[in-house]
Amino acid sequence: MRKLFSLLIIAIFSLGTVVSADSVPGDIIVTLGENLTPAQKEQLLTEMDVPADVQTITVSNAEEHQYLGDYIPKAQIGTKAISSSKITTAESGAGLNVETKNITWVSKEMYTNALTTASVKDAEIYITAPFNVSGTAALTGIIKAYESTTGEKIPEEQKQVANEEMVTTAKLGDEIGQEEATNLIERIKEEIAVQNPQTIQEIKVIINNISNELNIQLSDAQRDQLASLFDKMKNLDINWDQVNSQIDKAKEQWNSFKSSEEGQGILQSILDFLQSIVDAIAGLFK
Repeated sequence: MRKLFSLLIIAIFSLGTVVSADSVPGDIIVTLGENLTPAQKEQLLTEMDVPADVQTITVSNAEEHQYLGDYIPKAQIGTKAISSSKITTAESGAGLNVETKNITWVSKEMYTNALTTASVKDAEIYITAPFNVSGTAALTGIIKAYESTTGEKIPEEQKQVANEEMVTTAKLGDEIGQEEATNLIERIKEEIAVQNPQTIQEIKVIINNISNELNIQLSDAQRDQLASLFDKMKNLDINWDQVNSQIDKAKEQWNSFKSSEEGQGILQSILDFLQSIVDAIAGLFK
């Protein structure tokens, strides 16, 4: 699955056509994997429900390797660029809202966290593929599309750290669970914003305190990897208040959805389905 994940990351850096920097709410840009067949491209564009003349950015496999090669083995990146995305500019202060389809390794919360690190804000983002892929490549395409539509240049170092954060969180999720890994990264960010640590040792103290607070057991190697990642973040010119604000807005949107009639209906359907499985299994022992 992970072989295909690099696709969208590079959509960002393969800007064939440049969109106007005078972005307004509702503006749309699409990133498409270079190795999609014509039929698959048509399928995804229809799925995204975009106009025929929508601005598109093509992402190549070479770009995937360029931006993911330091964090993922070549064999996992693979040889084809498949993942695609739709980015819609939102109102100022709206926050990030990320949805995914056929993405198996990177959760929407992981995308949100990494995008906030890259200073991407106020956008509706839909990430998809014609079949199951890991989804790692999507980040680069989204960032490039964001730069293209807003005219805001994101420093290369910040993009690299955002990519590293996404991969680190996904790998950690394999070991301790996706939700736990995402919560850990979010809480560490919050504490770094509050405490403003000056050394890697101070960062390690924060990581230890937060992991204990969340009752998450980390190995020495995991602690060192997280400390290295957040030390890089510390040295970037990141607006931590903005980062936490975007994360908070994303949480609010999810909580609002869960409380809505639509959200309650979907959650109840899931619970009913799970109950039917339990009842079926219980019936085997009667």
